[in-house]
Amino acid sequence: MLGQLQEAYGDDMRLVYRHFPLTSIHDKATLASQASEAAGAQGAFWEFHDMLYDRQSQWASFTPEQARDLFANYAFELGLDRDKFMADMDSDAIVQRVAEAENTALEAGLRSTPSIFINGYAFPTQELPLNKQGVDFFLRLVRLVESQYDAPEQVVQPGKNYQATVTTEKGDIVINLFPDTAPINVNSFVFLAEQGWYDDTTFHRVLPGFMAQGGDPLGLGIGWPGYRCTDEVVSSRKFDRAGMVAFANSGPNTNGGQFFITYGPAEHLNDGFTIIGEVVSGQDVVDALTPRDPEKKPNFEGDKIIKVTVTEK
Repeated sequence: MLGQLQEAYGDDMRLVYRHFPLTSIHDKATLASQASEAAGAQGAFWEFHDMLYDRQSQWASFTPEQARDLFANYAFELGLDRDKFMADMDSDAIVQRVAEAENTALEAGLRSTPSIFINGYAFPTQELPLNKQGVDFFLRLVRLVESQYDAPEQVVQPGKNYQATVTTEKGDIVINLFPDTAPINVNSFVFLAEQGWYDDTTFHRVLPGFMAQGGDPLGLGIGWPGYRCTDEVVSSRKFDRAGMVAFANSGPNTNGGQFFITYGPAEHLNDGFTIIGEVVSGQDVVDALTPRDPEKKPNFEGDKIIKVTVTEK
């Protein structure tokens, strides 16, 4: 599978192999690692590694001394210098290299093989499939974590009016923002837009007749910018028509980076969601967005948000 991933990602993926002999389970694990390194000293690391793996049933029940002799025969079979192989297998340099690799793994908290790290993060093999789909999602998750913020900077100026243009692959959606009634949340939206948070994301939840939601780099509705904003629900702003723009949330005072645009009146939302603006141009673009429910089709990509640009009016 790792070979398939390397083929799929090309130069974007580099496989780095590290020994982690499970000495508590296999009494010849360390010896096998040293033997692979000894073969590697003659340019045949992977050939010997693969031979050990394929023939494990031959040497698993051997004593370490019996396995040592068998490994030397494997080296000879591969055309290696047998005497050099035996000397290298027990050399201080190789013994230390394998020991250091084992210690590094233990310090990192590893307890089993294979343990896979991507961009320095442990890949959750129990939760995600080790294939391109799983790795793509994990990389998006890593990028999300690395791009999160402790809090938004103050970028919206008091008394100023702002307009946001959501550039999508189907056209532009122009939104007048409401910093007068939602100063905290509008500031968060503008800050994230200026940081490129919305660039190359999608409308991940589009429910015809209700609303279209975007702003999650993961494309599943679970991504957030690392902080939450308090609710700013006011009676002067209502979901009484199409084109109302609000922050999505998972309960009181949990506004993050995701926003939605209504397709029509949705007054059951009035008391629980902060309205940050209204569409003044491009509602037809909103209406033309491809329907998508991430809970039913999590692997289907929604229409892309190319970028969000905010200007002072």
